[in-house]
This record gives sequence, C-alpha cells and structure tokens, in this order.
Amino acid sequence: MRTNIGGINIDRFSIDEVVERIAEHALLAAAPEYVVTPNAHHILILQKDAHFQEIYSKAFLVVPDGVSLLWAAKFLQMPLKGRVNGTELFERLCRVAAEKRLRVFLLGGRPGAAEKARENLQERYPGLKIVGTYCPSYGFESKPAELAQINFKIKAAVPDILFVGLGAPKQEYWIYANHQELGVPISVGIGVSFELVANIVKRAPIWMQKIGLEWFFRLMVEPHRLWKRYIIGNPLFIWLVLKQWLKLYSKSHRH
Repeated sequence: MRTNIGGINIDRFSIDEVVERIAEHALLAAAPEYVVTPNAHHILILQKDAHFQEIYSKAFLVVPDGVSLLWAAKFLQMPLKGRVNGTELFERLCRVAAEKRLRVFLLGGRPGAAEKARENLQERYPGLKIVGTYCPSYGFESKPAELAQINFKIKAAVPDILFVGLGAPKQEYWIYANHQELGVPISVGIGVSFELVANIVKRAPIWMQKIGLEWFFRLMVEPHRLWKRYIIGNPLFIWLVLKQWLKLYSKSHRH
C-alpha cells in the first residue's frame, strides 16, 4: 500500500520494516537498487522536475523522511506508519551492517564529515566495516575525471550499502545515473546525515524532532542555506496538500 502526496507515491512502512527490507536485499547481494527519502522539499521539486519523477518511480523504496509528510498523509486520510528519518535510518543500517558483516561506503558530505561520521559509527558499532569514504570536489557532476574517480573508488571497495550525502536532487540524479554500473545492492540518499552523525551540524533536541519542529531548529542553525527551503517552501507545500484535499473532497461528494 502506498500513500499519494502531491502526485508522489510513498511506501507505508515503519522504520523497522524499511531497515529489514534493505538489509535483506543487501545480504542477498541482489540486483542494484536505490532508496529515496522524500520530505516536503522533495515533493515541491518533484512537481516541476520530470527526471526526478522518473527516478522516484523506479526506486526500491520511497520512505517519508519529513514529519510534514506524516501530517499531510493524516490530513488526506491516508496515514503513513511513521517517519523514516534519514539520519536514524543511516545509523540503524550501520548497526545492522556491523551485526551482519555488511560492507558500507560513505560518499559526499562536507570535507571531513564522512571521515568523522565513520569514526563515530565505528566506535558505536564495533565490527562495522566502512570500506571507504570520499568527498567529491565542488561541481564534480560536470567533471568527467572526478566522476570516473568516484566510481573507481566505490567499485574497488565493493560495498553492500552505499550512503550518498550530496543533497537533493543532486544525490538522486547521481545515484540513478550510476547505480547499475556500480553494482552495489543498495544505495541510499541521506542528505546532511554525515554532518549530523559527525556532530558538525547540530541536531534538534528530541522534543523538537517529536513535535515536528526539526525544520525550525535547522533554519535557526543554518539560516543562509535553508531560509528559501522553509520560509517559501513550507507554505507552498501546505497549499499543494490543501489543493489535493479539495480535489478528493469534491470527488467524494460528487458520487
């Protein structure tokens, strides 16, 4: 079963089910697949970006990273099973990878973020095999030599799970273009998670995460980078959901 928000289908799985499905696929060393983690920002980009829509339509799993998606799903009377927060998903998959001897690669993040995340995670989960980290140079997507270098490093490391922190939609574009060639069973786009796990970017207090105010905390921490996404994006997302509700409401009252 899936929930449709703004024309995008989102899987109704709990975080436990998502971790289980990804781990199972990685353990089977099955054909390369990828996971996308939408939030309100993604849904807005998807309204105008046909290539991003195609990437979403072919994803192995589409899991709700943003609390705003849970609210929207409830409002549209198609509730989701809970938030699958990208950072929590990253940490939980690393814990499972340590238990099941799965190999992990970290691509992206700010300079030094993936290395620091690796240190913190290996301390937390002894036995975790992080077989490589790489931070591509700025503007790498238009540098053939850098793109070739990324693929060479990942292929040489032979990971079972690839975490990509390049921001949306760049990380999804890159994963879609390369996942088949790389042959990694599972790739997951996780945005700013390396920085959060590395404690380079401060995470919102638990109480703010629980009541859906993590976006506000992040806006306070990084206003220059995020003001457009939240100050302009949030009202646009609310309007999009309202339009969808009105359409559903008028359809149900026509019959």
